Amino acid sequence: MEQKLKNFRIKFNKKIPVDELLERALYDPNSGYYNNRIPFGKKGDFITSPTISNLFSEILGIWIVSTWEKLEKPKIFNVVELGPGDGSLTKVLIDTFKKFPKFNKSVKLFLYEKSSLLKKVQKKKINNKNIKWIKSFDQIKDGPIIFFGNEFFDAIPIKQFSQNNNQILEKCFIVNKEGLKETYKKASDIDVSYLKSFNVLKGQKFIEYPKLGFFELDKIVKKISKNSGGILLIDYGYLDPFNQNTLQTVMKNKKVKLDKLLSHIGKSDITYLVNFNLLKEYFEMKNLTVKNIVTQKFFLEKMGIIDRAKILEKNMNNKEKSNMFLTLKRLLDKKFMGELFKVIFAFKSETDNYLGFN
Repeated sequence: MEQKLKNFRIKFNKKIPVDELLERALYDPNSGYYNNRIPFGKKGDFITSPTISNLFSEILGIWIVSTWEKLEKPKIFNVVELGPGDGSLTKVLIDTFKKFPKFNKSVKLFLYEKSSLLKKVQKKKINNKNIKWIKSFDQIKDGPIIFFGNEFFDAIPIKQFSQNNNQILEKCFIVNKEGLKETYKKASDIDVSYLKSFNVLKGQKFIEYPKLGFFELDKIVKKISKNSGGILLIDYGYLDPFNQNTLQTVMKNKKVKLDKLLSHIGKSDITYLVNFNLLKEYFEMKNLTVKNIVTQKFFLEKMGIIDRAKILEKNMNNKEKSNMFLTLKRLLDKKFMGELFKVIFAFKSETDNYLGFN
């Protein structure tokens, strides 16, 4: 175990903030989870909406086309998928865009991926010379830009804090021979100033703060503010404060107790529930307009997923119809993804008449 932890640059008996431990566990170039295994699908560790049903990706593609129309059909229209996973969503988008020739001529599709392993998977699946993988948003020049990410934000490590009597402490881990131990240290002045700047965090005893996620969004917001456009994020999360630890470790489509993280380090996914009202406040502080935060069920149904399913059903046999019913249930039912997953869209443009939120 000690040698294994050295591979992740984790030292015994040293305090390490939560986000630093997660960053190493997930993204270490050699041993990190996202750089050494394919996590998606029934044989992987978790299943995402695009791998459940092509309908999800097709509806998202239609929303992107409708957004281009709301922006008065610019001749250059940049679309960036954040964290494209195994490329399933992008592959369907390409086919969907072809059904709208004028739009297809205008769109430039970019993929933003941190994992070198997943880039290889995406390139093999997509195999399209018109798609560009980028490391920096500065590689995108003129034209409005739409960023979108499905389960992108929850994969970025978070910080955790305890707040009591105006004292803010940062949660850390200590690794010793007994395993993983939770501890705290005084939060840095800069982190305290960040936390106190958000109204939604006031009075919370336990805070999950996506510092690294906001650094990532800072670059995106800068590009939106310059080019116009917006960002759509779909993820599992909440509106009302949880006031508790929402970190979860997933392996082979089952949750693993967090205290088992060390034994599964580099082999399990680690995520958390996204605080959508915190995201909303962040975007508004950056002078973007935010549409109503809605559930995945609301968004997909408003965009016509039920009607689209009925059209497809006409050419299906009974088994295919049954499969589609089950996949729709997973996407829309409140017992599955329907209400747990939320959708947020922040934008800068002259219009605010975007589909899917009213």
